[in-house]
Amino acid sequence: MSQVKQALRAAKTAIENQAWTEAIAAADKVLALDADNYFAQVLRGLALHKQTGSYDAIKAYEAAIRSKREDPLAWQGLITLYEAYGPQYVDDYRHAACNLAQIFVDLDERSKCEGVVNRFLRFVQQHGTQKQRREALDIILPPSPVYALLEGLVPRPADTWVTVATSLEAEEKERINREIGERRTRLGAKIGQVTTDVRREVWRTSPLEDVYRNIIDWSSNDDVRRDYEERWLCRAYDLLTVLPREEKGPKQSQVEDLAKGMVILKHPFHLAWKIVLEWKDGEALADWDAGVLQEYLHFFPEDGLSKVLRGFLQTELSPFLFVPAQDEATNAGGDENSSSHELALSPEDRLLLMTDGVQEASQSILACRLMGEYYLFLEEYESAADICYAAQSLISDEEQKTGLNFHNTIDAINTTLATSLIYFDAPRNHAEAKALFEAVLDTKPTSTSALIGVGLILAEQENFVDAAAFLERAVARDPDNVRIRAEASWCRVLDGSYTQGLAELERCLDDITGADARARQLKALTQYRIGRCIWLLHPSAASRKDRKGAYARFLAAIHADLTCAPAYTSLGVYYADYAKDRKRAQKCFQKAFDLSAAEVEAAERLARSFADQSDWELVEMVAQRVVDSGKARPLPGTKRKGFSWPFAALGVVQLNKQEYPRSIVSFQSALRSAPDDYHSWVGLGESYHNSGRYIAATKAFEQAARVAERMSVGSMETWFTTYMLANVRRELGTYEDAIHGYRQVLADHPREFGVQIALLQTLVAASDHSVASGSFGNAGVYATQALQTAESIAEYRANAFNLWKGVGDACAVLGSIIRAPEDPSVGHVRAILSKDVTKQQYQLLTEVDKMGSDVLGLLDTSSPVSNDVLLYASILAYKRAVHTSADDIHALAVAWYNLGWAEQRVYHHLSRQSRLSMDGEDTLSRLRKKPARHRIAAVRCFKRAIELEAGNSEFWNALGVACSPASAKISQHALIRSLYLNDQNAEVWTNLGALYLQQEDVQLANESFTRAQSTDPDYAPAWLGQGLLALHLGDSKEAQTLFTHASEIADASCLLAHRQYAVSSFDQLRTSPSSDVITLLQPAFALYQLRSQTSDDQMYGHLYALYLERIQSYALATEILERICAAVEQDYEVSESAVSLAHFAHAKADLARVQLATHDYPAATESAQTALQLSSTEADDEASSEFTTAARRACRLSAHLTAGLASYYDGAMDEAIDMFRAALEESDGAADVVCLLAQVLWAKGGTEERSVAREQLLDCVQKHRSHLPSLLGLGAVATLEKDGATLDLVTERLRALRTTGAVTQESARRSVSDLLATSSALRRPDKGQIIDASTLTTIMLFPFRSHGWSQLAAATTDDEPQYPAEMALVTAQRAVPPGGTLSAEALAQSFAATGVVADMQRAVMAAPWVADGWEGLGGISP
Repeated sequence: MSQVKQALRAAKTAIENQAWTEAIAAADKVLALDADNYFAQVLRGLALHKQTGSYDAIKAYEAAIRSKREDPLAWQGLITLYEAYGPQYVDDYRHAACNLAQIFVDLDERSKCEGVVNRFLRFVQQHGTQKQRREALDIILPPSPVYALLEGLVPRPADTWVTVATSLEAEEKERINREIGERRTRLGAKIGQVTTDVRREVWRTSPLEDVYRNIIDWSSNDDVRRDYEERWLCRAYDLLTVLPREEKGPKQSQVEDLAKGMVILKHPFHLAWKIVLEWKDGEALADWDAGVLQEYLHFFPEDGLSKVLRGFLQTELSPFLFVPAQDEATNAGGDENSSSHELALSPEDRLLLMTDGVQEASQSILACRLMGEYYLFLEEYESAADICYAAQSLISDEEQKTGLNFHNTIDAINTTLATSLIYFDAPRNHAEAKALFEAVLDTKPTSTSALIGVGLILAEQENFVDAAAFLERAVARDPDNVRIRAEASWCRVLDGSYTQGLAELERCLDDITGADARARQLKALTQYRIGRCIWLLHPSAASRKDRKGAYARFLAAIHADLTCAPAYTSLGVYYADYAKDRKRAQKCFQKAFDLSAAEVEAAERLARSFADQSDWELVEMVAQRVVDSGKARPLPGTKRKGFSWPFAALGVVQLNKQEYPRSIVSFQSALRSAPDDYHSWVGLGESYHNSGRYIAATKAFEQAARVAERMSVGSMETWFTTYMLANVRRELGTYEDAIHGYRQVLADHPREFGVQIALLQTLVAASDHSVASGSFGNAGVYATQALQTAESIAEYRANAFNLWKGVGDACAVLGSIIRAPEDPSVGHVRAILSKDVTKQQYQLLTEVDKMGSDVLGLLDTSSPVSNDVLLYASILAYKRAVHTSADDIHALAVAWYNLGWAEQRVYHHLSRQSRLSMDGEDTLSRLRKKPARHRIAAVRCFKRAIELEAGNSEFWNALGVACSPASAKISQHALIRSLYLNDQNAEVWTNLGALYLQQEDVQLANESFTRAQSTDPDYAPAWLGQGLLALHLGDSKEAQTLFTHASEIADASCLLAHRQYAVSSFDQLRTSPSSDVITLLQPAFALYQLRSQTSDDQMYGHLYALYLERIQSYALATEILERICAAVEQDYEVSESAVSLAHFAHAKADLARVQLATHDYPAATESAQTALQLSSTEADDEASSEFTTAARRACRLSAHLTAGLASYYDGAMDEAIDMFRAALEESDGAADVVCLLAQVLWAKGGTEERSVAREQLLDCVQKHRSHLPSLLGLGAVATLEKDGATLDLVTERLRALRTTGAVTQESARRSVSDLLATSSALRRPDKGQIIDASTLTTIMLFPFRSHGWSQLAAATTDDEPQYPAEMALVTAQRAVPPGGTLSAEALAQSFAATGVVADMQRAVMAAPWVADGWEGLGGISP
């Protein structure tokens, strides 16, 4: 024991001397002797703290505390150590300070305890966080034992709690903002939901409400308590709004209790009062505490809800007694339920006050509810409905936010809304109103308002039995309510019980008392209904004329209430139908309709009266108001029918205003109410027609016709339907049906001018369409019929602009096609143009175009009339049109425009005429001379049209076209002006591009053509112009593609597209010969259409003959070429033109080839000789100069070859050989000519000739190593002579050519394969070797071609499988057009080779002229 004491003294001495190591050693010595020695642990901790400040010092102090916990020395050392270490031991310091303070409390050491607490609080304030600072304050707050010792020395608890609350509020606000900022950036996050979630998480675990309660409990300052009571309520309410619905119950009760407490204490905190007033779910305002309402008005006089309450409490609807301010003295002891003494407001001021209030309190359910009831009382049904809808939305939001159930409020709002919907926009909203009333009756079956509402709706729906039942239930609930009894009685009247209903209405009338507005209205309505009962009970004219009967009741109703609209309507009917006083009736109807748009009968009579006066604006006004009232439409699911006349009247007015989409809707609505309304169907069809919806218009008119037939509508009314249907069919392009319709109308109305003009225009349109589609015969027929119709019109109205326009158009069509010699149209043209003619009518522009009345002399029916005469006649017709339209500026402008195009059309026609047609001194020849004068006349016409109507883009376009040959600048200006007026016209862009192309401005031309294509991709001239541009730039391939597309999309009247397509196709054919006939059919057909319109065009006729030659139509080709030769020869005899001579030579050469193909060998020889003579170098110099070297060479080569072949087939071998030798010289040893010469020499049969033939072929093969015909010919010769060396040479080259793909044509491939197979057969007679060496090689090279498989099939025996024949058939079927170019003959052979009966029958069907199929069928045994 002495050693312990000595060691302790030594440790203490060492500490005093600051010898920390010795102190630690001494303390350790003590602990070695006594491990639980308290002082040694304390001294050791102090030495360790002074020496190193390490964690071992804390361990030493903690060990000392464990040894002697109630001693403060170790705690003081530990606190000192914590203070030295700083913020990392704040929580440990708090634990140590609390324990040390408790020790001093136990020791009643007040000053020491205060020192410990103050040191701790200063330390935490300096080093702690917000949370640690708040937790540190717990040491001086009750129920802490330290607070009991230090009370008076530490701050008051209320102040400390305020500090805690302030800290908590700041920390929560910062946390909420931080969490929202982090979470709102997450994928799919919504700011509203994120905010709610974060607030719920923070507020749900927050102790702030407890802090607020402690402040309220400990604070002696009333202001502080009120402030934190408000904060507590706000926090509780905010937490309530974010909690899930299942957790809202307890919090809702808490919030309500807090609010009621504030209201009881009359603390003017608005949220509390709002909660108490808004959360109350009362059936009526009487359920609210009048005192609370008055106190609310006192505390919040400027609040929106206060304004609504102040106004409502002064209305007749208020359940509380209102005492005006001037009566305050006499009513001092009044009822406690009376409202406070305020100045009385006038009804106007009251309404203004409540309106302002509800706008300010737009989120108040109570304000909306009261305002809705007041609007309903004022019969402001629309406003009542709007505010009730808003209230429904508010209730839904409040229930979701607070978890409350507003059953009574919802029923009250629904009742108000449904009642207002009965009258607002009735009967459109009746279905919704009925559903609302039924919802109320589900919860409150005896609700009087709901029963009345359902009854009124059923009455409106003409379900009077059920309506009476509901109203009687309401009467049972409220038997003193006269209004309900009157409505029930009226339902019985409407149900047919006139006597019973009249008696009950009389009793109701006796019970109506009072002089207010509502009583007067009810009395007037009852008087009217009594009068209506009398009217229905006594339907005779005498009874209804009796002024003491129903008439007196109607007057009494008006005397009682001047706004009783039904009474005015009934009086109007009386005056109109019985008193025959139209003026008074009109006034009554106007008054009734002004008072109520629901007076449909008054509105209909007004509309008919206004329609009779052609006052369509008033008709529209009346009909639109009826439609807007909702009375015109039938109610779905009810017995009440709709009215069609308002919609039909609107449709007529809108049709007159050209508002076709709206008129369509109106007529459709009319037909929903009256499906058999004939006139509505007609109006609907006309609206569809005018808006361009022709299919729908057709259906509408057809339905109108069916309705007329079913309803037996008179023919005097239905002809217009037939006429309009014909118009629609004309727009649809079904001209035959349209023409039939017009003629059907004219059968009953032969001189109906409008119908005849429509027929004339339709016939002209049909002729134009026939020209465009290539039906030129039909075009002539339609044009002739148009002239016949025009002739009948001219009999009684020869001064119609459309008549002469139609005549001009018909003549233009006839002048553009080839007509039959016996065409009767000329006589009609002469008769029409001679009708009522004056000298001045045809003298227009005669000084320029020379087209006067002398043209009529050319219309001679005794001889054929040329097309240009009919074009002249079109000019005369358009001149008549100019005279007839002198009084109409627009029609006059169009007439000048049409005349200009007629002049331009004649100019183009005459420009293509031959010189022969212009020779002569007769009138026709004189008119054909100088075609440019027609272009000048056209320019004048277009200028005149522009002067009259400068804003028409078509006129400027026409001027640009007419001026293009004379002045490019003027033409460009006119075309650009046209585009300025309408830049979406592809025709103008194309014309501008053509002008630029003429001026060789390639870039601008390309831009113009491209713009035209983008504007209208189906406009063929735009593509044609682009093709001409490509041709100008030397890109013939691109030009061919563009010409082909232009021809495909062009109609038959686009001559230039077909010309260019045929020429470019022929040019391509010359550079890339093809044996495929299909590729030649389309350009040949294009030339056929071209020839059908311009038979005198020799150049394209010649080209047509060349195409016919290639498609083996030799007869027609011969006919055309002979006609061309005759025409050219005649022209040459007159003009002696070198051009005609060259043309004649070419035509003769081509005619010789065609005659050769038709086996007319002498004629072919003669034509060829003629061509040779005309193209010889000995011909005159002028003629020779027209032949280029290449053209002369081609012509002579063709003639020599044709003559040689004709002589060969005619048996004149020597002449044939001479011709071929001459051809050989002409062609400079052309390989094809050598082959022909060799064939003829070989056919002659002499040894010398055959030797020469062999030498010629060998020489040709040496010069042209890849010339296939030479190789095949030489191979055939070598095969016949069994010349193995030559045959090897030929087969080697043929294999090389076949491998490299130089053999492209199917016939050439077959010839090569056959020759190779024959060569193999000669050298290797074994059959199997033939298959291996030749046929199999062919199959390996071309497995997709049928010829190799056919050879393999031919080499197999009947006992072997027929797979090769099947493969030959499969490949052949795939190679026929459009998949390939295999001919019908080859396909038939492949079918026949299979040996199957069905395939042989197919072979006969594919090519009946091929014998293989017939032979196969003939070999089948029966």
